[in-house]
Amino acid sequence: MASDEPETPGASPGDSSSGRIDRDWYDSSTYFDADTSHLTDLRSPFQRYRIDNVLRIARPGPDDRVVDLGCGWGTFEWVLGPGVREIVGVDFSARSVELCNDRLAEAPIEGVRFVQADAGDTGLEEGAWDLVICADLFEHLYPDDSARVAREAYRLLRPGGRFSVWTPHRGHLLEILKNNRILLKPDPSHVDYKSMARLRGLLTDAGFEIERSYYAPSHLPGLRAAERLMQGVVPFLRRRIAVLGRKPVVEGTG
Repeated sequence: MASDEPETPGASPGDSSSGRIDRDWYDSSTYFDADTSHLTDLRSPFQRYRIDNVLRIARPGPDDRVVDLGCGWGTFEWVLGPGVREIVGVDFSARSVELCNDRLAEAPIEGVRFVQADAGDTGLEEGAWDLVICADLFEHLYPDDSARVAREAYRLLRPGGRFSVWTPHRGHLLEILKNNRILLKPDPSHVDYKSMARLRGLLTDAGFEIERSYYAPSHLPGLRAAERLMQGVVPFLRRRIAVLGRKPVVEGTG
């Protein structure tokens, strides 16, 4: 499913009136210190839902090398680490990388490491990776950074490598309520939601071929049933956007 409602590029209500939300904001705010048990507990309903759906987009094999852009609390490093050749978590927040390294020191996993770097300029080896994961990152990126991240994913991947994107759909009922401060509060770090059409454009502009793109339902049982039934015709029941891009194999290179 590739169509989407029109979207005007730009900042969402998550923008800070004092300026850009940058790495200093993540390191100095309570972003990584609040109650995040639903994010750090891999057995929580939300994390089981998130992990299952992201791996449904693209699941790496045992010989694959993986980059996780915007790794946050390191979810996919703990999940995939034991079953892949290598996985590198990248986050520009020093606090994020510190927390992940502390946890890794307590329970080391061979082939897992974390790097503090800009997701648009990681410094990692070019053309050496099989899968780049970008789960719940694009909504945190300003428009100028989004294109850089897509280009960096393309640079990192070998020919035939895959780029997996998972992000919330701003037009969903819950996001509408949050961004209008009705019952729920907006996330200030969600500075620029992308539509399906815009995400596909970011990937194709970077050089990717789109293998598939679709909307995924939420993890809330009652709402999920309605979403599965009606999301094809009702935009506010489209909870998450999933896109899989592949770096083309040029004759003689793959």
